[in-house]
Amino acid sequence: MNARVLDPCCGSRMMWFDKQNQLALFGDIRDEKHTLCDGRVLKVEPDLLMDFRSMPFDDGAFKLVVFDPPHLKRAGVDSWMRAKYGMLTSDWKQDLQDGFRECFRVLEDYGTLIFKWNETQVPVRDVLELAGQRPLFGHKSGRREKTHWITFMKEGDGHA
Repeated sequence: MNARVLDPCCGSRMMWFDKQNQLALFGDIRDEKHTLCDGRVLKVEPDLLMDFRSMPFDDGAFKLVVFDPPHLKRAGVDSWMRAKYGMLTSDWKQDLQDGFRECFRVLEDYGTLIFKWNETQVPVRDVLELAGQRPLFGHKSGRREKTHWITFMKEGDGHA
């Protein structure tokens, strides 16, 4: 594996400048295409079908992990929001806790985790409690500043 960066919930790779970046491995639990109401096609085409709660990688395999999990608890069955962002399960707290654990596990010591969260339906403070580690710093973005970009560094010596 040549990838140094993991995006385990890549969706349609919306945040990526280079959607085919060779340094990155793009994973997702979905592989699907949707035609949006304006005629655009939304493609979720990961390099690897995977579940962020249980990743098929060795410990310490990546230098950088970008974790942008689904953030919606409610959305219409055929809505573009569901197609674009995916959905949380009813056990979303455990899912996200497992996701953070796995992200830190596959990071090398002192590796970086970039976490993206939109708090329209779930406040970011409720999600950060699940991370198991304090973030270094973060930034709010978007028209209503509901999207948070948060940076963690995995501690060394096997601590997560």
